[in-house]
Amino acid sequence: MRFGMVFGMVTPAGSGMTWADAVQDFVQVAPEVEDLGYDSLQVTEHHFQADGHNPSPLMVLAAAAAVTNRITLGTNVLLAPLYNPVKLAEDVAVLDNLSGGRFTLGVAPGYVREEFAGLQVSYDDRASRFEEYLDVLQAAWTQETFSMDGRFVHVPETRLSPKPVQAPHPPIWYGVSGPKLLRKAAERHCPLVCSPRHGFAELAEHLAAYDAAAAEVGYVPAERPVMRGGFIAETREKAEEIAAPAVTHLFRELYGKKSASGERVLRADDGSVVADADTVSFETFKDRYIIGTPDDAVAHVTRLRDELGVTEMQCWTQLPGITRDQAMSSARLFAKEVIPAFAS
Repeated sequence: MRFGMVFGMVTPAGSGMTWADAVQDFVQVAPEVEDLGYDSLQVTEHHFQADGHNPSPLMVLAAAAAVTNRITLGTNVLLAPLYNPVKLAEDVAVLDNLSGGRFTLGVAPGYVREEFAGLQVSYDDRASRFEEYLDVLQAAWTQETFSMDGRFVHVPETRLSPKPVQAPHPPIWYGVSGPKLLRKAAERHCPLVCSPRHGFAELAEHLAAYDAAAAEVGYVPAERPVMRGGFIAETREKAEEIAAPAVTHLFRELYGKKSASGERVLRADDGSVVADADTVSFETFKDRYIIGTPDDAVAHVTRLRDELGVTEMQCWTQLPGITRDQAMSSARLFAKEVIPAFAS
């Protein structure tokens, strides 16, 4: 079992944090995260949100690459349709070179309408655009020269330089849950990275569809990563005091509001669809995050491994409003008490 840490750089109003604080914290703690024995360091991506979020994942990972040596760096996930795909291929190749081949590209088609509107990209064809853009990335990285005359991309014969360090290219993880894209992930022979939005029942459903599609094309995924919100302390009461408001904010302000508007369904632990964001609370989503003691974390990770076959857990610890010191206190305790329980 591998373990990573995720940073979203979310700074809610009233938290006393600025975005500059959050991104500086990320760069400054990256070497310690590596020294603690974590396998990966990942960042999220969202745009135009009132509470911040990180809009430039490749840029902040480049800063992390400069202060680390071993740890894998990744996007979890980058919203590929919002980019020029040829420029994205260049930027990823540069980051892979800068990090010495330590980069993993997690991608998703996106679902937040205002992100597409603000960046002037069509929302309705995002899934088709997503797949075509990935074709461009793989061609650019693996062919001496490439061209594309697709529905969205028209590129003359072009030579990408530099190429990525990793061959044939950096790993691509799919952050999707819809049936068609689950099949596309399997057909492209890409691992599926499971979202923190989903409880165990939903994850089992998504993974079953993905595994069936993978079996049809003869693909056996070697990795099964999942992201989970997580914060641990010496007592469950202390962990909940610090992290419960953060979880409520995350699920209410983005996931809950999008579900209430009909853009993307969010289900509570009882299976009901969230139709009113104000009904979202810490108590309604306990099945999909780890907030408690080290023993609680070991139990949750064991369940992920044994029931879902998870091979890597990415822990989003610096949740909205959680300070650097609080996040690193949890990260240190997790490294001391939880990670060793899964040493092979």
